[in-house]
Amino acid sequence: MAFRRSGAVRGAAAGLSAVVLVLAGCAAPAPAGPDSREIQSLLDTHARALLDRDVPGWLAALDPALAPAARTEFDRLAKIPLGSWTYRVTDVDRTGEGRATARAELGYRIKGYDSGPATSERILDLTQRDGRWYVTGDRAAEGAPQQLWQQGEVTTVTGTRSLVLGVGQGQERLREIAAAADRAVPAVGDAWNGNWAGRVVVLVPDSIEAMGRLLGGPADSYRGIAAVTTGRAGGGPKAPADRVIVNPDAYAVLGAFGRQLVLTHETTHVATRVQTTGATPVWLSEGLADWVAYRGTDRTAAQAAPELRRAVRAGDLPAELPDDAAFAFGGDAEALARAYEGGWLACELIADRWGEEKLTEFYRAVGAHPVREGALEKAFRDVLDTTPEDFTADWRTYLGERLG
Repeated sequence: MAFRRSGAVRGAAAGLSAVVLVLAGCAAPAPAGPDSREIQSLLDTHARALLDRDVPGWLAALDPALAPAARTEFDRLAKIPLGSWTYRVTDVDRTGEGRATARAELGYRIKGYDSGPATSERILDLTQRDGRWYVTGDRAAEGAPQQLWQQGEVTTVTGTRSLVLGVGQGQERLREIAAAADRAVPAVGDAWNGNWAGRVVVLVPDSIEAMGRLLGGPADSYRGIAAVTTGRAGGGPKAPADRVIVNPDAYAVLGAFGRQLVLTHETTHVATRVQTTGATPVWLSEGLADWVAYRGTDRTAAQAAPELRRAVRAGDLPAELPDDAAFAFGGDAEALARAYEGGWLACELIADRWGEEKLTEFYRAVGAHPVREGALEKAFRDVLDTTPEDFTADWRTYLGERLG
């Protein structure tokens, strides 16, 4: 990108005010930074080398000082069945003589699992030497997540319907997680007849702190949360590929039922991602995931919703369905549990009274609405022939019946 400077010429006549004239090209132009197309071409070549397993080609775009770390990253990525690896340059800024910074979106797809890419925003530092540009730094943008392979050596376990990638984890634990994920996929498919890959990718970091880095947030937000799904809420059909990320500490203390419940819940999010949009309230997306997870089990409402049961028995019946803020991590654990339990029982009510097919039809109808406003009203009317107000009243009665 070329830059021009402006010069100022002052009139010499006495008594005249100074006049500033903008003169194009009155000074030598500043050194040009790289064109975004030039950087895009550099990164395209870099990406192709990774997919071709071409180590010299992968290193050619990088400053030699980065070579040891880059070679380590290359070796770790070789264990992951990549179907694509791309960069999309979104901005380039010159930061000095022969130096620039580029912002790019990294997208990668795992072969056989992802219909679209998982994405992450990167900041690349660039230096020019002998007429060409080299990458001298590569880091996550502010708030962007770290990648699993940047945390250590990756161990891969391939299930029949799952791919589990772990760092600092033994094969036995990863195989157990793969087996649970393999059971989760058909359980979700039986309840949700949607257009999805029918496979799930699970990441298992070595600590909750590492989990936080994978999610781009503080670890304390996820204490007590056994797993989360990375897909963007409200992303709809263009949402990046999902990753189920297991909290190794919280997951380890669960029994076999709890572990299966967690992975079935998270797999439901993967399956329903395309139909989950900005119009979908969190109580519905989380409630459906719990409904699928509990479906076909022998758990009673009292066992599945202990916090909400305590509240109902104490006379503290919720007045409204939980709003989105009630599902935020890092707050009151009991209030968070009540929100999840309330969403599950709302979906359970729909399945009990209107039928399972109506529940999934309702979910799709809400997600198909262009905006949040009016989405529930229209779906309640068109699919269930009721109103939000009447449904809320029925839900409160249902809570009393199931939990009182």
